Amino acid sequence: MSETIAAPGSAERHAATIRQARFFVWSFFRSPSAMLGLAIVGAFLVLAAFGPWIAPYPGDAAGAMNLGNRLKPPSAAHWFGTDEMGNDLFSRVVIATRTSLWIGLTIVGVSALVGVPLGIAAGYFGGWTRAVIMRATDIFLSVPGIVLALAIVAALGPGILNGVIALSIVWWPGYVRLVEAKALSLRNEPFVEAARGVGASHARILALHILPNCTSPIIVKASMDMGLAILAAASLGFIGLGAKPPAPEWGAMISVARTYMPNWWWYAVFPGLAIYLTVLGFNLFGDGLRDVLDPKSSRS
Repeated sequence: MSETIAAPGSAERHAATIRQARFFVWSFFRSPSAMLGLAIVGAFLVLAAFGPWIAPYPGDAAGAMNLGNRLKPPSAAHWFGTDEMGNDLFSRVVIATRTSLWIGLTIVGVSALVGVPLGIAAGYFGGWTRAVIMRATDIFLSVPGIVLALAIVAALGPGILNGVIALSIVWWPGYVRLVEAKALSLRNEPFVEAARGVGASHARILALHILPNCTSPIIVKASMDMGLAILAAASLGFIGLGAKPPAPEWGAMISVARTYMPNWWWYAVFPGLAIYLTVLGFNLFGDGLRDVLDPKSSRS
């Protein structure tokens, strides 16, 4: 008897979940800007996954020397031209996509893994727990992020890994602030009080009630942070504190190319265009997700 009673309720919840998912998908796909962002992000993901097979000269990504092709303008043989070593710029830009997306994903992932649990703990438990976590967060937020990242990289030494570490240290406080505010608004909601009333542990309440209701703003912030993290890493590479030549990374490529401007304009323009399109794509994609998952914030 209990199974026959529970089954319709379970089926109804499943149907409601499907309807909600269809509504989210429909709302996202009816936004032209969101679809443009999805297309751009998808294109760069394809380049990151299949770059070595798409690039016509994959060996040039390692910084091979072919001085006979030095600083050639864009042509049928070299779509983006060549650099000062004769390397094909299109191949280097394509293969650098994997590096840049890995950098952005690592920074956002590490920051979320650190910031989300701290934000949930601060918002849910309150008291001295919240005071300690939020004061530590305020210390990091009181210093401009790029300045703190520069100081950390200067202490650790230049390089991609050290740049990722520095930016991850700078990035996590934003997730603490976001999730703490959301958890603080949820902890006294009726469904949370009901869970406490039936004897649910703190861990169960956090896992089943608080965290699931925080996922929408986390997903939106992470999608928009991807572009910003890639831009920040490229900035470190541009000033010589990130990736070091001949590593294929957009910021490092622009750093070398600036000495050849404006006569050999293609050297800086195409890596810069890749950064611009990546940031634009993730911003449009994040805006679309925000409109679907968190419509209240998009109207404010």
